[in-house]
Amino acid sequence: MTKGLRDGEPDARQVYADIVDLPHWQSQKRPHMGALERAAQFSPFAALTGYEDMISEEAREVGAWESLSETALEILNAKITHIAAAIEEGVHPVIRFEYFIEDAAKDGGSYVSITERVRRIDTVGRRIQLFKQVGISKRYMELEMGKIRDISGELVDGIE
Repeated sequence: MTKGLRDGEPDARQVYADIVDLPHWQSQKRPHMGALERAAQFSPFAALTGYEDMISEEAREVGAWESLSETALEILNAKITHIAAAIEEGVHPVIRFEYFIEDAAKDGGSYVSITERVRRIDTVGRRIQLFKQVGISKRYMELEMGKIRDISGELVDGIE
């Protein structure tokens, strides 16, 4: 005769002898469901909702901010000064900016570029305001000068 799983436990076949050999119960109102049909009703259930998103977010790579050399900073400053002088004369040039955007979820970010007409330059706040409107309030887009990597356009391409 079989013993319990541990010493001192009673034999399960003896404890449940009255129900062990009974046939499996089936409903009289509903037809028998096969194993595949039974499994299918649980397949839409995802125990780890969001797990795939979490894994893909962790695998997503972000870039790092690259510091500019003194020479590159001097060239950028000369270009910004030239743009500011053009704006004072009433010209709002179309310029291409390459700048760094920080990632909202991770440390780091990515470099993006935008080509837009320059509205004004705030030298005190170190921002360049573009004519592009953003958000519900339709405020003008601003770029931080410290995050700009490159400036190009017809007005400034000759500055080196």
